[in-house]
Amino acid sequence: MESTIFSLLPPILAIAMVLITRKVLLSLGVGIVSAALLLHEFSPVESVKSLWTAFQLSFWDEGFNAYNVFILLFILSLGVITALVTLSGGSRAFAEWAMKRVKTRRGAKLLTAFIGILIFIDDYFNALAVGQIARPITDSHRISRAKLAYFIDSTSAPVCVVSPISSWGAYLISLLGGIFTTYAIVAYTPLEAFVLMAPMNYYVVAALAVVFFVAATDFDLFAMKSHERRALETGELYDPEKDVAGELKEEFPVHNYGKVTDLVIPIVTLIAATVGAMLVTGNQAGGSWNLFTIFENTDVPKSLLIGGLAGVAAALFLYLRQFGKNPEADASHITTAFISGIRSMMPAVLILVFAWALTYLISELQTGDYLAGVVSNNNIPEWILPALLFVLTAVMAFSTGTSWGSFGILIPIGADIAMAVNPELLLPVLSAVLAGAVFGDHCSPISDTTIMSATGAGSNLYDHVTTQLPYAIISAVIAAVGYLVLGFTGSAWIGLGVVVLLLVVLFVFWTAKEKAQAQTA
Repeated sequence: MESTIFSLLPPILAIAMVLITRKVLLSLGVGIVSAALLLHEFSPVESVKSLWTAFQLSFWDEGFNAYNVFILLFILSLGVITALVTLSGGSRAFAEWAMKRVKTRRGAKLLTAFIGILIFIDDYFNALAVGQIARPITDSHRISRAKLAYFIDSTSAPVCVVSPISSWGAYLISLLGGIFTTYAIVAYTPLEAFVLMAPMNYYVVAALAVVFFVAATDFDLFAMKSHERRALETGELYDPEKDVAGELKEEFPVHNYGKVTDLVIPIVTLIAATVGAMLVTGNQAGGSWNLFTIFENTDVPKSLLIGGLAGVAAALFLYLRQFGKNPEADASHITTAFISGIRSMMPAVLILVFAWALTYLISELQTGDYLAGVVSNNNIPEWILPALLFVLTAVMAFSTGTSWGSFGILIPIGADIAMAVNPELLLPVLSAVLAGAVFGDHCSPISDTTIMSATGAGSNLYDHVTTQLPYAIISAVIAAVGYLVLGFTGSAWIGLGVVVLLLVVLFVFWTAKEKAQAQTA
């Protein structure tokens, strides 16, 4: 049943189960089992073998799978950093310091959005690092974890996908290089093309604009409104009845010996060590100190792990410094902190392993190839191509849970179609592919970046998906209109102008609605 409409069943089943049952691991498990059964036409023996392979590949893929294992170890290290910083009193001290300087909820939200844009090197790194930095600030201002997860998710991938100095940028520039070689394109280099494509990524423009509007106002939609109301009225930042990755279960002794530096130094160490390791590993592989070459060749998981371990070492050292002056300091608490930190991240680790297994089986079912064939095998009007590729890529990324996989499949196909129909549409079509992949990835509960964002924020995954969905869909509708205008007029700037105009109209409407609600409250 490979590369047929039936290959869509496992991801659809998994996503529907998540929305209905709200049990992520159960839903992913159902999707995994159904994919294995379809792959082998319901043969129980062969299906079990595929299940074993799918889970094994997370750790062993023709040898030790360093990529996945290092990512998992990095997640666990962040749990340990959180526990040690809490134990030392750094989180408490930082929250008290931030309350004196970031005095409003609006300021806390805007600061989080800006931090999300500033850390643009890698989406995994962004999601988890921004959570570590912003969570004490947003918690102190009673901003829900669902809102924090939305800010993190909607500033990580959207910024990375338009930043040439990032792991995403390096990957995409290398894909463009292959396409340009194939078609002997010399009008611009892959890097120049990537930069030119940034303003054509209408979903990124719309998503970031909506993020900053939401951060600057108190306007919320649907489920997000109830999460924010509960946080403000009760102080409960998340639903205590649901599992939350990254939330510590143990209570550590409260004391006044913690300092702001007990949180800041481990985070700065984490960032500096990660960036440094990226530069070193990228230089070793590429043999050049050219930044674009470095980020094309850098070993992201290895760098993340080095940064995570450096952050753990810094947090541990700062707590050990309290021995002798803090009567609550005790070696037994260190063991408890390590165990508690690892335990807090286990839900995220399990979900990620299950998501990887489902992604592997979906790739074996050739779900992406089937969706790609829907476009390539039909005669489609030229003007609708950008919008159609945007929608198709979004469906693929949503179904498969991977934006990078969607890039790998649909960028070459989009290039083939554009070059055959109208070469001037090449960059707009490829921009639409990038935009659609980020949108689909945002909405998918089986996406690793969605899981990472929920983990970094300390939010329940289901709550993150359902609260982010309305904002993502609104941004996507605006982007789709922009791509239709681009295709019809042939001007990327007119398309961008329409996107900006629609955003202005939307924000004026939302502002008026917010004022009306405030007057009736």
